[in-house]
Amino acid sequence: MERGIRRNKLAAWQVFLWWHHFFLLWTTIDGQTRYTLPEELKRGSVVGNLARDMGLVVSELYRRKLRITSEAGKQYFSVDLGRGELVVIERIDREDLCGQRPSCLLPLELVIDNPLQLHRVEIDIQDTNDNSPSFHTKEKVLQIAELVNPGARFPLESAQDPDVGSNSIRSYLISKNDNFKLTVKTHKDGRKIPELVLEKPLDRETLPVHNLILTAVDGGDPVRSGTCEIIVIVLDNNDNAPQFEKQVYEVNISENARPRSEILHVKAADADEGLNGEIEYYFAEQTADVILSLFDIKPSTGAIIVKGVLDHEINPVYRFDITARDKGNPKMEGHCGVEIKIADINDNIPEIIVTSLTTPVPEDSAIGTVIALLSARDLDSGDNGKITLSVSSKSVFKLKPSVSNHYSLVTTGPLDREENGHYSVKIHATDSGKPPMSSDKLIVVKLLDVNDNRPVFSQPSYVVYVKENLAPGKVLCSVSATDRDLGENSKISYSILDSKVQGVSVSSYVYINSDNGSIYSMHSFDYEKLKVLQIQVQAKDQGSPSLSSNATVHVFILDQNDNVPAVIYPSSAALGSLSHQRMPRAAKAGHLVTKVTAVDADSGHNAWISYKLAEATDASLFTVNMYTGEVRTKRAVSEQDDSSQRLLIEIRDDGEPVQSTTATVSILLEDGLHEPILDLRHKIPEPSKKTGRITLYLILSLASVSVLSLVTFLILAVRCVRNSTSSGSCCMGRTDCDHYKNPNRNLQIQLNTDGPIKYVEVLGGDMLSQSQSFRSCMSPMSPMSEYSDFTMIKPSSTTDFKEVISVLDASLPDSTWTFESQQVSIFLWEITSYCDGPGMTKRMGYRDWKWWALWWNYLFLLWNTIDAQTRYSIPEEMEQGSMVGHLAKDLGLGLSVIFDRNLRVASEAGKQYFGVEAGKGELVVNDRIDRETLCGQSTSCVLPLQVVIENPLQLYRIEVEIRDVNDNSPSFLKSDHIIEIAESTVVGVRFPLESAEDPDVGSNGLKAYTLSKDDCFTLKVKEIENGRKIPELVLNKSLDREKKATHNLILTATDGGSPIRSGTSKITVHVLDNNDNVPLFENTLYKVSVQENSANGSFIVTTKATDIDEGPNGDIEYSLGVHTPPAVLSLFHIDAVTGDVFLKNQLDHETQSSYRIDISAKDKGSPKMEGHCTVQVDVEDINDNAPEIVLTSKPSPVREDAPRGTVVALISARDQDSGDNSRVTLQLPKLSPFTLKPSFSNNYELVTSTHLDREKFSQYDIEITATDSGSPPLSSKKIIPVSITDVNDNPPIFTQPSYNVYLKENGVPGSILYSVSASDVDFGENAKISYSILDSKVQGVSVSSYVYINSDNGSIYSMHSFDYEKLKVLQIQVQAKDQGSPSLSSNATVHVFILDQNDNVPAVIYPSSAALGSLSHQRMPRSAKAGHLVTKVTAVDADSGHNAWIAYKLAEATDASLFTVNMYTGEVRTKRAVSEQDDSSQRLLIEIRDDGEPVQSTTATVSILLEDGLHEPILDLRHKIPEPSKKTGRITLYLILSLASVSVLSLVTFLILAVRCVRNSTSSGSCCMGRTDCDHYKNPNRNLQIQLNTDGPIKYVEVLGGDMLSQSQSFRSCMSPMSPMSEYSDFTMIKPSSTTDFNEVISVLDASLPDSTWTFESQQVSKQNKLFKVYI
Repeated sequence: MERGIRRNKLAAWQVFLWWHHFFLLWTTIDGQTRYTLPEELKRGSVVGNLARDMGLVVSELYRRKLRITSEAGKQYFSVDLGRGELVVIERIDREDLCGQRPSCLLPLELVIDNPLQLHRVEIDIQDTNDNSPSFHTKEKVLQIAELVNPGARFPLESAQDPDVGSNSIRSYLISKNDNFKLTVKTHKDGRKIPELVLEKPLDRETLPVHNLILTAVDGGDPVRSGTCEIIVIVLDNNDNAPQFEKQVYEVNISENARPRSEILHVKAADADEGLNGEIEYYFAEQTADVILSLFDIKPSTGAIIVKGVLDHEINPVYRFDITARDKGNPKMEGHCGVEIKIADINDNIPEIIVTSLTTPVPEDSAIGTVIALLSARDLDSGDNGKITLSVSSKSVFKLKPSVSNHYSLVTTGPLDREENGHYSVKIHATDSGKPPMSSDKLIVVKLLDVNDNRPVFSQPSYVVYVKENLAPGKVLCSVSATDRDLGENSKISYSILDSKVQGVSVSSYVYINSDNGSIYSMHSFDYEKLKVLQIQVQAKDQGSPSLSSNATVHVFILDQNDNVPAVIYPSSAALGSLSHQRMPRAAKAGHLVTKVTAVDADSGHNAWISYKLAEATDASLFTVNMYTGEVRTKRAVSEQDDSSQRLLIEIRDDGEPVQSTTATVSILLEDGLHEPILDLRHKIPEPSKKTGRITLYLILSLASVSVLSLVTFLILAVRCVRNSTSSGSCCMGRTDCDHYKNPNRNLQIQLNTDGPIKYVEVLGGDMLSQSQSFRSCMSPMSPMSEYSDFTMIKPSSTTDFKEVISVLDASLPDSTWTFESQQVSIFLWEITSYCDGPGMTKRMGYRDWKWWALWWNYLFLLWNTIDAQTRYSIPEEMEQGSMVGHLAKDLGLGLSVIFDRNLRVASEAGKQYFGVEAGKGELVVNDRIDRETLCGQSTSCVLPLQVVIENPLQLYRIEVEIRDVNDNSPSFLKSDHIIEIAESTVVGVRFPLESAEDPDVGSNGLKAYTLSKDDCFTLKVKEIENGRKIPELVLNKSLDREKKATHNLILTATDGGSPIRSGTSKITVHVLDNNDNVPLFENTLYKVSVQENSANGSFIVTTKATDIDEGPNGDIEYSLGVHTPPAVLSLFHIDAVTGDVFLKNQLDHETQSSYRIDISAKDKGSPKMEGHCTVQVDVEDINDNAPEIVLTSKPSPVREDAPRGTVVALISARDQDSGDNSRVTLQLPKLSPFTLKPSFSNNYELVTSTHLDREKFSQYDIEITATDSGSPPLSSKKIIPVSITDVNDNPPIFTQPSYNVYLKENGVPGSILYSVSASDVDFGENAKISYSILDSKVQGVSVSSYVYINSDNGSIYSMHSFDYEKLKVLQIQVQAKDQGSPSLSSNATVHVFILDQNDNVPAVIYPSSAALGSLSHQRMPRSAKAGHLVTKVTAVDADSGHNAWIAYKLAEATDASLFTVNMYTGEVRTKRAVSEQDDSSQRLLIEIRDDGEPVQSTTATVSILLEDGLHEPILDLRHKIPEPSKKTGRITLYLILSLASVSVLSLVTFLILAVRCVRNSTSSGSCCMGRTDCDHYKNPNRNLQIQLNTDGPIKYVEVLGGDMLSQSQSFRSCMSPMSPMSEYSDFTMIKPSSTTDFNEVISVLDASLPDSTWTFESQQVSKQNKLFKVYI
């Protein structure tokens, strides 16, 4: 019920408001007026009389502030207030305002105040023909292929005319031409689209460019027009084949033409352009491989160049075809022939042919034995074919000539296989050409062996190092022996000769593999039982009788850490039980409790033992010496220590792996137990314990220094005496080189230059004694050997001096280094002397009359050897065994001679086609004879044969003529041949085909060609000079790929033999597609509707076009039309592959309701063809525009005391949508001091509704919400700023009521102390503040004498500096006053606190005399002890805090060791007791400093008089210490003086020696080392000296080459010389390092070669050499 009453009241209230608003509307909006005017009126033109039409009085227009607002934004009109007329003030362009809309209305709003009124005026703008039609581009380029069929249409760009109605575009015209016409297509919306239509086919070669003028004409008065130039570029189709200048090119060249030389240029031309006219040259497809291997052609220039080696003897003439092919699609080609004639020169070397060869030959063969029969031939003719053979005069063989370049090779001396297993006989053949040509042939004559050599081991003895505990069956080493004999005589078996080792046969220790010499262990070895094993190995061959030799193998067993240390003391611990020891509780630190002793059965490092305390009851009480095993106390025993202590001592050796054992010691601490070791030397009464210890330490130090100095002098003396015989006196160089004459000292080593050192051995001592050397353990073939920083070196041993003189692959660039030994040098000298002896003499060129006798003898033999020559003629392909002729009868030989004299037939062809039947003496066929294989295409085929008969040797020549039979059919190189021909090829074009090949000759050769029937092709046969027939395919009819894409033809070749033979080749002609078809769309117009809120990327429509061409010509790409406006391009895009059209950006129905899109489909042919269609997209409207709030009149500032209902602003609302979507309602937020009063047609007034307060809100941002009636409704907001003017009603307010300021004293006058700040919430002049200081008194003085204030910014400044000691706090009253009327003010207090600074010096108040600046005198007895209080200095500081803290310091004193001053109290005390030597008058200068910053200080001087018998005023019993006796003090003094003297003397001696050594370092190396100024050391870049000592392995080796000052490379060991591993480790790491100081690298430390000095010598110097350092 209540709800119903409320609804009725609400309805009544709404009706009342409606009538109220209607009344306001009636009184506010008086009427609406419309004016019509043409566009482009001049400025100042009168539109109409507003005052008359609106019913206004002209005189009131100014008073009521009549003003005009336009929704267009720009003001085109104004009101002449004097006349009341509406006039034009700006150019009016209808096209800019309304575009293409048929109606153009410009709404205006007239606002009048007092009272406020709003009038609406509409201006109708009429169109005039003021715009000419225009094209987007003044020049349009069309590319049309010349193969496009007539009737094809090409859409052109439409002209644009901003005018509408009859003033818009009416028609299009095209300039006159023969090939094109113009059609205009009109759409439903009246839009006209011009299209260019092809009427007549295009020909690019006739006219490549067509220039047309397109004219657009409108329907206005006067008529206006616009033009566009249409340039039609005719795109070239590849319809012209390349044409050569000549059909056949001929050239003559020499057969010695150089490769890559040009011999001929062929040239073709193509009427097409671009890629269609670019020509590349190739060999024809049927070109033989031999032509391709000899010649090449440059594709770009057509230059034919020599590729291989030409030979007139192989082929004097070459004929082939060249193809010129353009780059069009499809490619077109032309053809020509090339004939190259080869001119002959003498370019063939003689050829040596071995007719017969006997090998192997027994080494005991007699002199004159025939080894081989030889012949020679030369492919050249005339003098170039005459050949002479010869053999070296030093050979044991010679040649015996016969007839027609035939020779016999016979022996001239004895043969020995041991010296030469075979002989390489070099036969030299020379022809008679100019220049003469020669060749050599090597004949290898092998010799049969006789067993006469015994096996020889690779070395007489072997040294093997084997680790103990090696598993049985392991290989110890392998011995190797060789036998110079062959076959069974060289087969060697190995065995071990029986011998005894420790009473046991050596065969029980090892056994040997009889085949390869590998020695295996029978069981493991124990170093502790057996250290060396000697084995005798025998090598025996299998000859008859067999021969043998022996070698010794020394097997050294290497110790391994396989024994655990054994405890020998204490004995109980050694037995594994607990060892009990007793120790007194009175034992001090260092007390020896017991000693643990252990031994290790191993040797070397493995036997080194160390002791370590593993566990203990109290680890802080005992310690175990690491090396001796002594157990001592670390500290004195205390009462808290347990009486029973248990120690677990770990005993470890130094082997790998470590072996260890433990010993347990139990120690019982007992009271009253006497020391087992008593040193009575220390039981001397001492005045004091401390003094006695000092004396003892001094004695021990003096004795140690003395003994050390003595031992040092003795060592230096001994070393100098030992070196005096070779190095001169101590520390002096010697220039004698006699010590180098020892042949055991100097060795020679060759270092190569192609990489880092892979292997170096250094050996000293006796050459035949076992020595130690070092080998690199990195393989020379290892990739790490040249690039790794580190190289592993390890010791090795050898007994052969020659084996250790080896260096492989040293890394000193461009230099050769020598490790020189005089004995080796002598050996080399002997070899050199032998080589330079009289044996090397000339015996060349000696001739006498005996040669003439031999020549006549050979001529006689030749005459008797060759008797006659016979010729036979047979057809090819005879069966094997067929008789050729009766050879024995024709040669006049009996049948018995054939077998007895070993008659045989040899052929120069290499293969034996014929043989002799010994029983009948007939020459028969041995193998298939193919004339084509033997003679090729030669018309004559003769096969020469040689018949050899021995005992005596005779040679017959016969010839067999091979006749041709028709056994080969014509054949093509390829059974299938594919030709690609463009469908646009002109009729009559010829295409060369592959020629058939027939190996037969004469009438059996190729005769004719035939072609299967085809409508488009015929066959022509071209015959060239040599009778060769070349078939050509001729195009007889135009091709059309769309009708028939492939033509299959059969080419047949027939010969002239009987019976006739033929061969066929299948020719497949592929018709290549030309791009002569335009893509066609399924529809010319696609229509689709799309909502304007469609998302980006939405699919719209699919367009589809087809192209009947194939390949790229039929592949279609879709794109938007060329003339598509940018607005459409920004909204739509098309998929280039599928033709799908997608939305690219947001659509807007209000902007444009429909779009027409031109789509182009373009293929990928050359040239490209394209088709066109149109897509019409209609945009469906939705409610997508929010209402817009328009501020008709801007709000003016409102006083905060303005009454309610004051009008602030006029507001209107609009919505671009229509219907309900355009109905707008405005609202204000709740609690707003403003309200809206509606008027007419979405117009409102903004008025005040409550009291305003600027101090709370100086400006109101009024948010107005506009909501339309759409579904769903849309809204928008607009904020209108309303400024409130101020009323002065607020006093200034300080930021805080009081301020605290801290100021350091002694500040600079005029400096700022502080800045106060006050604010006033009022605005303008009311908010401007001035500052002042209220007067007050500070210590009776006005505060203004201390400070003053800046009235503008409130900064307070000091008038003078402040003193903390006088004034500590200052209070200031500051007033802030605004400039209002009346003005308002407020006060604030500023407290200034003065901070203390350290500006006062401490003042001495005691002693009083010192305080006055004079000397203070004090007295002190000489009997005063340490800590005696002499006096006390007291001072004060006027400052406060840290600045007043005082410290005392003794600055100066007569004896600073006697007195000390307490830092904080100032007490002066003695540091020690006064002695008789101290002066009786002591003067002290005491510095007194405060703790401020900066520090202030003063001094006080105290004079102290030392008197005897004076009583001490202050007695400190704590410092009374009994003094030592006078005698003890003197002894201590004497000991100190002695120790100092000895130390100084030793130090001076060492310094003298060091200085002398440093001075001699440039000439004598290290200190006390001899210098060898030998002759070969005079060049510092060549020879370096290395000293190798005898006490262990090499620690350091340096090898240097090159310039001393140049940067070199060295190798350094990465193991410290002090490391225990450096003396016993098998391996040492060395790495490169660099140095630039020559003196530093000439150093050798602790070398391991006994009593030897080695020399590195350089034979060659390079600009940059390397230094090698080896630290071991």
